[in-house]
Amino acid sequence: MAIHRSDLEAKLREIEDIVTETKQQARSTGTVLVVAAVVIAALMFVFGKRKGKKAGGARVEVYRLK
Repeated sequence: MAIHRSDLEAKLREIEDIVTETKQQARSTGTVLVVAAVVIAALMFVFGKRKGKKAGGARVEVYRLK
């Protein structure tokens, strides 16, 4: 059985298509994860700010020792 140029080209195109699909899937998954992380951080900020207002804010006392 001989391997011809057209056989190699067809197999390389097939591999290239698979790599392209995998790259697109990884890129879309990464985008979803980044958006989710930003939304979670924003929610934590908003709810933390709201809770801080209810508590009356933090009070810090500083003592100097000589």
